[in-house]
Amino acid sequence: MSNVPWVEKYRPGRIHEVVGNEEVVARLKVIARDGNMPNLMLSGPPGTGKTTSVMCLARELLGDAYSEAILELNASDERGLDVVRNKIKMFAQKKVTLPVGRHKIVVLDEADSMTSQAQQALRRTMELHSSTTRFALACNTSSKIIEPIQSRCAVVRYTRLSNAQVQTRLLHVARAEGVTFTEDGIEALLFIAEGDLRNALNALQATHTGFELVNAENVFRVCDQPHPQLVETVLQYTKEGNLMAAQKEMSGLLARGYAPIDVMGTFFKVVQNMPSTQGPEGMVQLELLRIIGETHLRMADGCATPLQLAGMVSEMCRARASA
Repeated sequence: MSNVPWVEKYRPGRIHEVVGNEEVVARLKVIARDGNMPNLMLSGPPGTGKTTSVMCLARELLGDAYSEAILELNASDERGLDVVRNKIKMFAQKKVTLPVGRHKIVVLDEADSMTSQAQQALRRTMELHSSTTRFALACNTSSKIIEPIQSRCAVVRYTRLSNAQVQTRLLHVARAEGVTFTEDGIEALLFIAEGDLRNALNALQATHTGFELVNAENVFRVCDQPHPQLVETVLQYTKEGNLMAAQKEMSGLLARGYAPIDVMGTFFKVVQNMPSTQGPEGMVQLELLRIIGETHLRMADGCATPLQLAGMVSEMCRARASA
């Protein structure tokens, strides 16, 4: 088992083991108890337990028939019109011996990447085989699912996990695997994860494998993200109005090999996590976020150059001076 990725090794097998989203988990427990599963649409950010929780639900509903009565298709599978017409339809028509009152289950991960034609065909399949088959669609953006499918599903919305929830799970895995870690290493993992438990566990395993000691420096080296302290130094210079020093520090960041868009992401997280304040300081924080957002928009449009970062730093100095 030493070669198994930790995200798989410690993946929950039962609904009560799922981390976070307590209200959602409570609803799934009721479905597992009563046995009448509706069509589900699970919507939310990645790494929050959508696919895991529906697989746990299927395991509790189907028991020994689990392997025969579930069809899982994820983003790596072709899920165009032909797959819906053939693979999914054939599975829905298949005869399987199930516990009384249970249904076969089709799990479609990343359902929002399905083509519109495939979704239209899926809608018809959901209608025709509703007596024997239930569908669970996991997606990041529910608006990309066509309205007819949304109206046939009970929508379950997941939110990002809190830092406390991610930290509890990280510490459990770290102690189970005998990982040597520091407090700032766990904080770095929480900073990188942003409520994505899968991302946090992958970063923990990668850092442990590469360096054995999980501390902040090693975490940021493995995850190839600028250290927040370097970004905070730039922000401190902008607060002092020292544009030349801020630009010099920014050039040093880029000289380390980071792409401008990666530096941009760290700036956003650092400013977002600044202590919340009222009055002028709070307005400055909002203004900095606006500047970062506009710069990120220009980068997303194809202008991801160091010049954009230089302009952002200049705007920040001006915003600080006028505050």
